[in-house]
Amino acid sequence: MNGSDALSSAPLASPGVGVAPDHAPIDPTALLSRLAGDHPERLLHVHVVPERAARCAEWPAWLEPSLLASLVGAGIALPWRHQVEVAEAAHRGQHVVVSTGTASGKSLGYLMPLLTDVIDGTRAPNGRGATALYIAPTKALAADQLDRISRLALPAVRAATYDGDTPADERRWIRDHANLVLTNPDLVHHSLLPSHERWASFLRALRYVVVDECHVYKGVFGSHLAAVLRRLRRVAARYRAHPTFVFASATVADPAEHASRLLGMPLSSVTEDGSPRAPMTFALWEPPLVVDGRGQPGRVSTITETGGLLAGCVEADVQTVAFARSRAGVEVVANVARDRLGESPGDGLFGGSRGRSPRVSAYRGGYLPEERRELETALRSRDLVGIAATNALELGVDITGLDAVLLAGWPGTLASLWQQAGRAGRTGQHSLAVLVAADDPLDTFVVHHPESIFGRGVEAAVVDPDNPHVLGPHLAAAAAELPLTDADFELFGPQTGPLLDALVAKGILKKRPHGWFWGRDDRPSDHLSLRGVGEPVRIVETRTGRVVGTVDEASAHAQVHTGAVHLHQGQSWVITELDLEDATAFAVRGDPGWTTQAQSVSEFAIVRELEGADWGPLRCSFGHVTVTHQVVSFLRRLPGGEVLGEHPLDLPPRSLATKAMWWTLPVDALAAAGVEEADIPGAAHAAEHAAIGMLPLFATADRWDIGGVSTALHPDTGLPTILIYDGHPGGAGFAERGYRRVREWLSATRDAIDACQCATGCPSCIQSPKCGSGNDPLDKRGAIALLGLTLAQAMTPDPPS
Repeated sequence: MNGSDALSSAPLASPGVGVAPDHAPIDPTALLSRLAGDHPERLLHVHVVPERAARCAEWPAWLEPSLLASLVGAGIALPWRHQVEVAEAAHRGQHVVVSTGTASGKSLGYLMPLLTDVIDGTRAPNGRGATALYIAPTKALAADQLDRISRLALPAVRAATYDGDTPADERRWIRDHANLVLTNPDLVHHSLLPSHERWASFLRALRYVVVDECHVYKGVFGSHLAAVLRRLRRVAARYRAHPTFVFASATVADPAEHASRLLGMPLSSVTEDGSPRAPMTFALWEPPLVVDGRGQPGRVSTITETGGLLAGCVEADVQTVAFARSRAGVEVVANVARDRLGESPGDGLFGGSRGRSPRVSAYRGGYLPEERRELETALRSRDLVGIAATNALELGVDITGLDAVLLAGWPGTLASLWQQAGRAGRTGQHSLAVLVAADDPLDTFVVHHPESIFGRGVEAAVVDPDNPHVLGPHLAAAAAELPLTDADFELFGPQTGPLLDALVAKGILKKRPHGWFWGRDDRPSDHLSLRGVGEPVRIVETRTGRVVGTVDEASAHAQVHTGAVHLHQGQSWVITELDLEDATAFAVRGDPGWTTQAQSVSEFAIVRELEGADWGPLRCSFGHVTVTHQVVSFLRRLPGGEVLGEHPLDLPPRSLATKAMWWTLPVDALAAAGVEEADIPGAAHAAEHAAIGMLPLFATADRWDIGGVSTALHPDTGLPTILIYDGHPGGAGFAERGYRRVREWLSATRDAIDACQCATGCPSCIQSPKCGSGNDPLDKRGAIALLGLTLAQAMTPDPPS
């Protein structure tokens, strides 16, 4: 075994879960032909990623002897070159980010210096001369990393996970004795920093901070982590510790810039991947177009199609993982595959029937450790041939080294696409990845434009450390940890002064001659969630008072209004009351036989244009806006789509101060392009939907992070206006990214609509699953003409990056 197989995705002493050494390699061409069967038109494109040779390096001379012996004993003959480059940089005390492919052994790079110093630190009088903090975005990932470190069997390393499930007595031992703590940003925010006095001995010796999977920290979540890391640097400095930060990332554009924005300090980057890669065949697949009972066109569900493909792979004895974006989707993929194979759901692992060995299983977060081990054993022995799973971060289980990967829909970013595809590929053997298009504009575009995947680099991760709606609460938390002073302005950035003034004016902080102080009895961190902005709304079972789940505040009006049918963990709940003051939705379990869809109205006000460009009679702008959104009613629909009725709701409007890009078009120019005045609302609305759907191709956003509003006459512009905004207070950087690449973005949007085979519009082009007005009005022909006019006038270069 070489370095890429260790301490990253594969267990230390085996070639990887799911790998059977005597199993014959697959033939991707023959397998694709078998899967396509009598409908080869579903297979749109095949691309072969060439193999890459390994580049090794010598072990660092300073590596602690017992650690070296353990690594060599685990079968690692030599490390890859990029692992040594990361190790040397971190050992020198240089902040560094490593951004290489899936299963390239990034973790060995930072563990070499980290474990060396931790082991050497045990010779200190207190036995803890050096400590390290490992931060992962999920508990499962931290637990998985602990498992791999434990397999090294290093007695001097006292490693422990510290998360919400850690008992109080264990927490005390960890604070007092552990020299390597593996945790997540939420626990750093809610526990370590507010109670830093209890962590004093750990923090005094803090030598390294590892931020794993840092590409996950984008948008608002990235802004939160940036603030947490600045608070951590500040508290560590209080104990005279200035740790070296190491970031590990999937392949992203300019990882040094991204990590630097998260940390607030410059750092170096290692991006040349020295691990070997076997060739991979990558296929683009589009489910067939069908017409439903109402005569509406649409494609076979990507979940159903992926389940069928998973069954086909299992029948061919090709060990395969199918990634779906939701836990509910995972269950459906597995059930479809089982049904095609004639397996009963009861034949599954984890308490199912033991009368037969299942070939397909669903896997999601929440399983017990022994259940995860059972899954790993079944994969390793090839008793389990097919697995449906959510993204690899949630797994906490090694799935590298399988034969094939299926992706049920675009995974959000090109970086995520390659990360998930990289889960396939046994050492030196050809692998297969298949992207199965979902029924939406972006998926339709990418499978018909292979160059959008194979002909360009991955996206830049978007993060705004200066977002005032995120930074303000973190400044209050920082003041509660240690009083803020003028010296902290450089650390937290140019927004610090105005935000502190606002916090003082609201009575949240107190200004004194020596700084800003927290003046209340509660803890500010208790009111701030890193996974969003605002207090979550609890879903409470009316009969028992049990909290069955939460939804974020911004989604509550649309998802858990009175009368809503809400799906939670595969079960239907009917909301009987939404109490906004108490942030509680009361629910009863049951399926009434219909679904609900919220109807809403939206409008926006332009607060201030920050940048703009004239394109002939058109103008494209970026700036501050206020979007007002109000849920006014909901529809009840039968499974076939028939509307049973519309019911009014009395909910207050919600205002969102955010950032947006927008463009205006004169009525006469639209008429000359073939869009009559009466058709402008439908054309603008359709263009808005499609543009929202396509933006994730150019910014690391999910379409649910973005909103849009279009109008035939806006009072602030006096013209037809289309606006695309960040769905987070203060903005998240997505709309700005779209503004920077507006011509490329809108060109892809027009092409996606124009290439769609439907006549008047469908989910693959202009219909949106989250439209508050029921996808009415929409004008496909008008949208193509409107976007054509926009692009014809956009002759000036894109706004500067």
